[in-house]
Amino acid sequence: MSIDFETATFKDFENISDYDIAQRANYFYEFLDHMKSRGHMNYRLKNTSGSNATLNIDIASQNKNYVSFVSSDYLGFTQHPKVKEAAIEGIEKYGTGTGASPLIGGYFDYHNAIEKKIADFFGRDEEEVILFTTGYAANSATLQILMQKEDIAILDMGVHASVHEGCAFTNKKTFPHNNLEALEHILKVCENTYRTKLVILDGVYSQEGDTSRAKEIYDLVKKYNAYLMVDDAHGVGVMGKTGRGALEDDGLLDKIDFITGTCSKTFGNLGGYVIANKKITSFLKFQSRQHIFSVTAPPSSFGILKAIDLIDEEPFWKDKLWDNINYFKTGLNDLGLDTGITCSAIIPVKIGDQNKMWDIGRILLEEGVYTNPIMYPAVARKDARIRMTVTARHEKEHLDKTLNVFDDINKKLHIAKK
Repeated sequence: MSIDFETATFKDFENISDYDIAQRANYFYEFLDHMKSRGHMNYRLKNTSGSNATLNIDIASQNKNYVSFVSSDYLGFTQHPKVKEAAIEGIEKYGTGTGASPLIGGYFDYHNAIEKKIADFFGRDEEEVILFTTGYAANSATLQILMQKEDIAILDMGVHASVHEGCAFTNKKTFPHNNLEALEHILKVCENTYRTKLVILDGVYSQEGDTSRAKEIYDLVKKYNAYLMVDDAHGVGVMGKTGRGALEDDGLLDKIDFITGTCSKTFGNLGGYVIANKKITSFLKFQSRQHIFSVTAPPSSFGILKAIDLIDEEPFWKDKLWDNINYFKTGLNDLGLDTGITCSAIIPVKIGDQNKMWDIGRILLEEGVYTNPIMYPAVARKDARIRMTVTARHEKEHLDKTLNVFDDINKKLHIAKK
């Protein structure tokens, strides 16, 4: 079998007929060499400084500083002195690790404190929260144990990869992004066929940067006696009047059956959580394999407690973030670039052509701007884009530099909307 390296994506090498493990790996290694030779390897670059508006990156043994749009540390709390101080306090008190899973000695009082803090933040009871070591696991592990062969998961086509993995043992249907008519059709067809019907959305979608039609979908889901799960990993701290996420302004925080999220973005740390009624979270705490067979979060997670406090104590970080979002998005649009339907801190510049996207990623990097070129299967094959995340740590000089580079690129490659 021959794969055209000029049009190939990583997924094309996932399973090649008649190629064993070594053959697939060797062929993929050739593809990586091809990408490197074209200057298209914007992936797995080695950072030598912390997550921030700028990053030091070691490329070909040359360590340089770049404006960074690759971090989802939206409020910049990984660098906040009070968050760092709390993480250090946790390590000094408990050491660097926990040494066990939660069922057999790895559940500490600070885990309980984080559960309670998350519950209070969302106006829920602490027994309604379960922690996982990553946000990915929170989705995948929860769905794997709750949804079985008698059930069906109904997914907006824009949901995260962790959701798709979590639905490996159940029936699954997808509907076009935010399309209520298509969703209702599936709910009607499935109404009396499956034991459990669970509709799954994102609060903020990670590639388009737009929000779900959660309020309308909630009403529709309840009409057909189904459950609703919303992953608001990219909404918390960014959306909502007080930063409670995309569900806050719709008044749905106490109504959604399952809210999932991560501690790796606004909370500036590592971990994930699921919020549900306390009987379901109790079930998960004793049945979810990734929870009961994974070591618990380390004592540096103490930083999560302070990060959550800071959302209310220092709301100016959210204000600064939105100043940056509006300024940067307006600048890109003034250049005629296509930022799609984003209404969050995730800002794509849609290119379409994959090879042109890689060239743009290379030029941006050469000019000192680090972004994420995104291709299939993360997006449709003809919808390649440069994905950027804006944070509260960016200054106008960082945004202006990037806008100037995009202006130059547009003059050379003509990427503005026609």
